[in-house]
Amino acid sequence: MNYPSFYDEIPTITLQDALSEFLGAFEEGIIEFSYLDIVKSAGHSCPTVLGAYLMTQQALKRLYNNEIPKRGEIKVAFKEDANEGVAGVIANVIQHITGATQLNGFKGIAGHYDRRHLMSFNANISSMARFTRRDTNKSVEVMYVPSKVLPHESMSELMQKCIAHQATKVEEKRFGELWQKRVEMISQRVDEVIEVFES
Repeated sequence: MNYPSFYDEIPTITLQDALSEFLGAFEEGIIEFSYLDIVKSAGHSCPTVLGAYLMTQQALKRLYNNEIPKRGEIKVAFKEDANEGVAGVIANVIQHITGATQLNGFKGIAGHYDRRHLMSFNANISSMARFTRRDTNKSVEVMYVPSKVLPHESMSELMQKCIAHQATKVEEKRFGELWQKRVEMISQRVDEVIEVFES
C-alpha cells in the first residue's frame, strides 16, 4: 500500500480503553491511532480529515496533560448540526478515536462501557467543538482554521478540469499531489491552525 510519506510523520494518538482491556483486545487497553488509520477509515486525506485528527490530538493533550486519555470517557459537543458543513465528517473522525457516539454506539455490558450519548450537536459554544472528561468534568474547546494555509494557486483550476473529466493523466496526478501537499503543510503548522482553550 503506497501513500504520502508525511502521514507517518504526524504524531500518533495513544489512549487507554477499559472495554478493550476487559475484552482482551489490547494489553492494558492501550490503543494507538495514527493519521494513516484515520485516512483508511475515512477513505481519503484532506484538510477536514486532518483537522479533525489534530483537533482531537490537541484537545486530549490539554485535557489530560501527562495522563493517558481514557477512550469511552470523553464527551464531545459540536456547535453545528451533524448535517451542516463538514461537521459530520469531523464527528466521524473524532468518534473513531474517542469512541464517543450519539445513539448508534456500544450499549455497554451490565451498565458499564456505554458509548452512547457521548456525542452531541447544536451546542451553545463559541468554538467548533468542546471535549469534556467524564471523570472530572474538565472541558476544553477547539477551533480549527485551515484557511491559514492556502492551497497552491493552480489547484482550483486543476480540480475543475478533473471534475469535468477534461484533465490529462498528468494533470490528475498533479492535482492529487498538490492536494496532499496542502494537507502536509497544515500538519506542519499545528500551532497556527489549531487553538485550544479551557471553557
